[in-house]
Amino acid sequence: MSKINSYIRNSRAELSKVIFPTKPQVKQAFIAVVIVVAFVSLFLALVDLIMSSTLSAIL
Repeated sequence: MSKINSYIRNSRAELSKVIFPTKPQVKQAFIAVVIVVAFVSLFLALVDLIMSSTLSAIL
């Protein structure tokens, strides 16, 4: 039982050291992720279009 109490006490101590992001930080990170995902998906769609049209022209 002592080990469990010690584990819980240490977990709470470590959790108190965690710095959680603020709402504006979360919003900014979300927008950045959406922009990067959109850019990468457009790039991959363009590469796919070029490769499929090139392959169609060869065949």
